[in-house]
Amino acid sequence: MKTIIKVQDVRTVFDGRVVHDGLNLSINKGEIYGLLGPSGCGKTTLLREMVMLQKFSGGSIEILGYNLANIKQENAQKLRQDWGVLFQAGALFSSLSVAENIALPLQEYTDLSSEMIEEIVAFKINLVGLQSRDALLYPSQISGGMKKKAALARALAMDPKLLFLDEPTSGLDPISARDFDALILELRSLLGLTIVMVSHDLKSIYDTLDRVAIIDNKKIAYEGTLSEVTSVKSEFIETFFRGVQ
Repeated sequence: MKTIIKVQDVRTVFDGRVVHDGLNLSINKGEIYGLLGPSGCGKTTLLREMVMLQKFSGGSIEILGYNLANIKQENAQKLRQDWGVLFQAGALFSSLSVAENIALPLQEYTDLSSEMIEEIVAFKINLVGLQSRDALLYPSQISGGMKKKAALARALAMDPKLLFLDEPTSGLDPISARDFDALILELRSLLGLTIVMVSHDLKSIYDTLDRVAIIDNKKIAYEGTLSEVTSVKSEFIETFFRGVQ
């Protein structure tokens, strides 16, 4: 398996408070990989460090061959175009329609004609299971599930190799959440994506993830498949996965 993300000895300190104290994990091409752990353990922080929205204090994160600790500006810009990010609340621009939100990265980072951008937007809207009529609606006019799908379509606008999802099913009703899980699995197989996901949703975790890293007490308490997870001595693991196996 080809490793495309490698986290080595990552240390994160906020105002003297240590959040991560030597994290090590590796993510392989084509897998759906979960970042799990108790609230406040730094799952989303690590995700933000991976997508260069936050600096880490020590160690290294290597993505698609680039070391983020000393990456040059032009390489950082290129790398950002190789991934898509779905933020927890969608982070759609409220003043733009669904179609305008999805078109934005294409307008900013490509020289494509407006006709071509319109075609791509229509394709991405259809790809995530939205209706073509939804394109003209604004974020305030659509449901939580539709917002997630619209934000996912925007994350996929540039045909990324990597997809980062922060709590993709949070705030969704159970039916919408399972629908979203199925969509993620379908997109992985259709587009050959590698997906990194932060989640608390146990059903989603078991339905979608190939491997997980569990952050607990500032370290990786466990990395591997879910089949072995309950053999690890950890209060979080014993509580979170209780009764599953």
